[in-house]
Amino acid sequence: MENRSKTPLPAASSGGSSASKAAHAGRGRGEAPGRLDHGPPVAVIDIGSNSVRLVVYEGLTRSPTPIFNEKTLCGLGREVQSTGLLAPDAVLKALSALKRFRALCDVLRVERQWVVATAACREAENGPDFIAEAERVCGAKIEVLSGRREAELSALGVVSGIHRPDGIVGDLGGGSLELVDVRGMSIRRGTTLPLGGLALQDVSAKSIKKAEKIVRAALADVPALEAGARRTFYAVGGTWRALARLHMWQIGYPLHVTHGYVIPAKETFEFSRLVHRVDTEMLSRIEVISDARRPLLAYGALVLEHVVRIAKPKQVVFSALGVREGLLFSLLDAEERKRDPLLAAARDLNLLRSRAPEHGEELIAWTDGFMANSGLDETAEERRLRHAACLLADIGWRAHPDYRGEQSLNIIAHAGFIGIDHPGRAFLALSVFFRHVGLIDDELSPRLRELASTRMLDRARVLGAAMRVAYLVSAAMPGVLPRAPLRVERGRLVLRLPGPLGALAGERLFNRLRQLARLIGREPVMVTE
Repeated sequence: MENRSKTPLPAASSGGSSASKAAHAGRGRGEAPGRLDHGPPVAVIDIGSNSVRLVVYEGLTRSPTPIFNEKTLCGLGREVQSTGLLAPDAVLKALSALKRFRALCDVLRVERQWVVATAACREAENGPDFIAEAERVCGAKIEVLSGRREAELSALGVVSGIHRPDGIVGDLGGGSLELVDVRGMSIRRGTTLPLGGLALQDVSAKSIKKAEKIVRAALADVPALEAGARRTFYAVGGTWRALARLHMWQIGYPLHVTHGYVIPAKETFEFSRLVHRVDTEMLSRIEVISDARRPLLAYGALVLEHVVRIAKPKQVVFSALGVREGLLFSLLDAEERKRDPLLAAARDLNLLRSRAPEHGEELIAWTDGFMANSGLDETAEERRLRHAACLLADIGWRAHPDYRGEQSLNIIAHAGFIGIDHPGRAFLALSVFFRHVGLIDDELSPRLRELASTRMLDRARVLGAAMRVAYLVSAAMPGVLPRAPLRVERGRLVLRLPGPLGALAGERLFNRLRQLARLIGREPVMVTE
């Protein structure tokens, strides 16, 4: 891997510094003012056994945002098991895609890129010849990942995108399956098996029965799966994401975001078994899966079924982040890697879309003070989600007043956030929805509401009600909330408006304070001094 330019990439920011960065105010003519100043775009090209993909990111950050994403299904690995060679037509298709990707990087002004290749290229006899030509076309050095290195990067991708992961990461590509144990930031040595969809299709001569025997034999004694019992299995790879997408459409799941999607282990086993045993084209809602992806769906389901049978996890969580994101994560400094990706992304969105980003930070401290003596207990995860909600509370202000709640809910529920599960997304979306529309939920999707527990729904209402007080006091401007504390004192909910802030007192503000007080069982009091 090497840079395509000698221009150095600025060091990634550390701590919460992204909140202090201004969006590009001084961009050149024709450039978007809505982009964050994370330095020049960076790119990763992933030459996989099935697809060749380019992803260009806004910058090298803790929560990288793709600004361009394109893949071409080339099938480089479709004949490697039987012939030992990359198929000639697949090679031509891959080189054509790489030529386009290089041009796209120039158009997008990418100053730094990394190119990696996986199982097909490392196993094929003509892999080195292809890599040499691909390097010429790309204008960059290509790292052919070893199985161990691929497993490590896949695991780092999950570490970067799942909050405190604990379980087995499985990355299913076209040529191989990588398995590695992850506990928080700790990653053990991984295992690589030739169980990718294309590899299985090839070696079994497209017989799913033969493929099942191969999978059983390959997974019969794999140490990486032995520690999976009652933990989480993190499923990475396009075929497994397609399987998750099919599942969520079949059950009418309200949130079509595959990252963080959870299926209980028993249900995963039964669903995977069904998919690999029936004609794929006869499956309900199969139309949500692309025609190009369908032939490998049964093989992916077969592998997942047997992984779950052997590892016995409590659940399967699907991750949209893998090798590419793991590579970028590995390039961050130690302090940046420790940052919370959800809060980093929320700060970025706060900076881009709020009237006064500093107000979101003050809202965090203001609600900290309220929660500290409100009588409501709060876990570390609930506190983390509350902080993110405070940062996102004002992102819908440009919408029509009648639709601010609905628009904010949709943006948050469907945002490209990482480091958050689906119930957490629902909490964030509901909190900001209630902040705009009040505590009524007649217009709220009942299915989205079902993603949050009763406790989290109640907390979303409390936080939304507190925000409604805060925004009426501060008008979304910084410098006010630190002078207007909200506390529970002697069984009463007291809002203090000292000095000139006393002029802000009024019936509308008191009504909102009373709504919040009712939710926590207190008497409302507004004090002007």
